[in-house]
Amino acid sequence: MLKTIDIAIIALMAAAAVMTFRIKYQADEQLAEVRRLEAQIQLEEDTIDLLKADWSLLVQPGRLQDLVGLHNEELGLETTKPHQMVRPQELPALVIDLPDPDRERLAESPDQETVTGSVNEQ
Repeated sequence: MLKTIDIAIIALMAAAAVMTFRIKYQADEQLAEVRRLEAQIQLEEDTIDLLKADWSLLVQPGRLQDLVGLHNEELGLETTKPHQMVRPQELPALVIDLPDPDRERLAESPDQETVTGSVNEQ
């Protein structure tokens, strides 16, 4: 009887050891995946920083002024005059500011004599 309990305990310990190693290897795989993703994120952040630096070089006022001077004939650009500037209140009304259309007039169906953009059948 003692041998049966010993065999069961040994089998249980072996199963626990196998499960422990399995979990350890799965954790190592997950850690490798996390490190790979972190490296990819770092690469993307470095790329973004590089693109921002490149953008700041491209939009330098001196460089843009040189380009305007070089391509002025092709572009036909002119200096903005102070009277060309407007305030937001001087702009045309936004669609949301327009009054609602007359619902009753829109609901009326056109009569038979109403000509639309289609071909007039006679």
